Amino acid sequence: MLLGTWNLENLFRPGGPSGPTDKTAYEAKLAALAETVRALDPSLLGVQEVGDPAALADLAAMLDGDWHTAVSQHADDRGIRVGFLSRLDLEVLADVEAFPPKLRPVQGDDAGRQVGTTGRGLFAVRVVSRAITLDAAVCHLKSKLLTYPGGRFQPRDEGERARVGAYALYRRTAEAATLRALADQLLGGDGTSRDVAVLGDLNDEAAAATTQILLGPPGSELGTPGYSRPDKGDATRLWNVAPLIPPERRFSRVNFGRRELIDHVLLSHRLTARVVAAGEADTGLPDGTAVLDLPSVGADPQERRDAPGSDHAPVWIRFQP
Repeated sequence: MLLGTWNLENLFRPGGPSGPTDKTAYEAKLAALAETVRALDPSLLGVQEVGDPAALADLAAMLDGDWHTAVSQHADDRGIRVGFLSRLDLEVLADVEAFPPKLRPVQGDDAGRQVGTTGRGLFAVRVVSRAITLDAAVCHLKSKLLTYPGGRFQPRDEGERARVGAYALYRRTAEAATLRALADQLLGGDGTSRDVAVLGDLNDEAAAATTQILLGPPGSELGTPGYSRPDKGDATRLWNVAPLIPPERRFSRVNFGRRELIDHVLLSHRLTARVVAAGEADTGLPDGTAVLDLPSVGADPQERRDAPGSDHAPVWIRFQP
């Protein structure tokens, strides 16, 4: 079984302000995305930057066999949201945007606007096969690529850059805490017996503080001696599969020429054990080539409006159900 996450990069039907400018560019984008999905052959794929739910359905229609789609009802200001593409039936468990109780709103701009919701909904589903019942959440946390008042992609001065960067970090931190609360619901304090995955574009690397919030009690990370020593924290931890990815392929985006792993797969103890024992984790395609072809992106996402495919590589695990 292959489980993964992939940012599809502005999957809109043509004609809108963010999607491809014409039908030809749209069809080229769909064809490139479909080629990658066919090569991955996932049982369940969490996806980000779905602009039109109908566009995700268009992608599914290009694939062989029966595919199911489901998307969050909570999109950001550009209309992008998260969802799932699956060979298995999808049962929606949650579609969350409000910060959890006790977590107060954060400052969103220079005017002091308070933000108490995630920019894009946090979406959870259940899939069931003869071998496994898997609960999975998908997310797309606040980006490090900053947008300034008036739609600018460059600040007026370094003070503005610092402030807007801080507002983005406040929100990404609160979103990570909200996602952790959703993960707690899915785990139910029983991660040693439940198969649970958290997938998505966390917009920061594995060691970042916002990513670390999601893991739960510290210790026992994959690749450390503590992993093989059971303790009480195993019931509530999530494990990032990043250490299982070959070091030379441990990136999912190239930002200003720098390789970054910002898309992640986090697993409950029971599911992690299955990967370690019988599977693998990687980025790109199973043939080991696609991740090397990623473009380097800059500050303006509009530069790739008509580009085929995506500026992210999929991140995935394969395990024995």
